Amino acid sequence: MRNKIANAIIYVILTVLGILWIIPLVWLILQSLREEPGAYTSYVLPKNYTLDNYIRLFTETDLFNYPRWFMNTLIVAIFSCILSTLLVLSISYAFSRLKFKARKPMMNVALILRMFPGFMSIVAVYHILKAVGLDQSLAALVIVYSGGAALEYLIAKGFFDTIPKALDEAAIIDGATQSQVFWQVTLPLSKPIVTYTVLTSFIAPWIDFIFVSVIMKDNYQNYTIALGLHQMISRENLYNYFTRFCAGAVLIAIPITILFIIMQKNYVEGVTGGSVKG
Repeated sequence: MRNKIANAIIYVILTVLGILWIIPLVWLILQSLREEPGAYTSYVLPKNYTLDNYIRLFTETDLFNYPRWFMNTLIVAIFSCILSTLLVLSISYAFSRLKFKARKPMMNVALILRMFPGFMSIVAVYHILKAVGLDQSLAALVIVYSGGAALEYLIAKGFFDTIPKALDEAAIIDGATQSQVFWQVTLPLSKPIVTYTVLTSFIAPWIDFIFVSVIMKDNYQNYTIALGLHQMISRENLYNYFTRFCAGAVLIAIPITILFIIMQKNYVEGVTGGSVKG
């Protein structure tokens, strides 16, 4: 009886939390469909609905070139995701499997550096990029987002530690090199952590505002979604562009949602600690 009551309480709590999490999303979608302009209304449900906010995002691009910003972000996200995933998994595997003299000092240094916010180095990073002629370019964003990816090795290393080393030894006895063990033995068994790394690496460029605002400065055509949408809700544009801002915010969730749906099964296994047990 007590277990049933406890389960009922848990279900009620989860239901309430689920509703609270969904409310902002529903509100955002409703605002994106609202015909009336302005950022504030005294009512919750729009009086009139329209798709015009979505259409105008892609047709009225003189002031806010949303399609260009969307493609910029997508390109940066794809390349950053590929580079970051390779770096994180490679470094994590090296720390997990390879034994070398500087291993522990390098791990400790990486952990210490990870404790400091990335934006602390933003001025130095900008001047380095400017010195090599990469400032205000999409390549600069890819370098910035993937450059510090190796510092995120801890979670992936912990996953690799759970994979029995006997598998590596058996593959090496059969003539496999360390590289072949990584690509052909370890990675196929590490789909959960690969999925987790891909998702986190892909999301980062979509939500970053600080780095892109410093690196791009006034290069309007190379803005990403986060910086571009921020311009829509500046003081002088808020009244006329708020509903279009909401429409743009809804659209940027589509690529992330699609990727999450495709990789959901492996992602759930990853966050719940799924792995190969010896």
